[in-house]
Amino acid sequence: MNVIPTRLPGVLIIEPKVFEDPRGFFYESFNAQAFEQQTGVSTTFVQDNHSASHRGVLRGLHYQVENSQGKLVRVIHGEVLDVVVDVRRSSATFGQWIATRLSAQNRRQIWIPETFAHGFLVLSDKAEFLYKTTAYYNPAAERCIRWDDPDLAIDWQLEEQPVLSAKDQQGQWFKDSELLP
Repeated sequence: MNVIPTRLPGVLIIEPKVFEDPRGFFYESFNAQAFEQQTGVSTTFVQDNHSASHRGVLRGLHYQVENSQGKLVRVIHGEVLDVVVDVRRSSATFGQWIATRLSAQNRRQIWIPETFAHGFLVLSDKAEFLYKTTAYYNPAAERCIRWDDPDLAIDWQLEEQPVLSAKDQQGQWFKDSELLP
């Protein structure tokens, strides 16, 4: 695997080694030993999630203030613009974000450590998104920052208004959010 650091400390883009031939392809999407050796991250995943969304659906920006979740995310069908925001007040990169395209074609993954907010926008007609988490989902601890917060000024590369859940429509402004220390 190829591990690419980002400007947010600890957030890593991971490119798996893919074996392709006329029959198709094979790759290890996760190997605990290789993940720790290549990234320096020792973790245990406790939950796998799978979502399907249509073009223009924007999910996020989500994080948990208690039992924060580290996430290893990837797309198995379609393409998304994946966004990670540093919500740690004590961080030198507080309020900064990165965005990268994840797709079934590029097979990239992103490791998002605990204490970062996360969201994605579906760019293809449909996308299936998989993510492993290091902590169980806790709805009482979940927080949502508005996708269009002017203080963050995230370039979502939108061509039209996104499709949002009721929860995401009620997201907080970044300056008003319950952020992490």
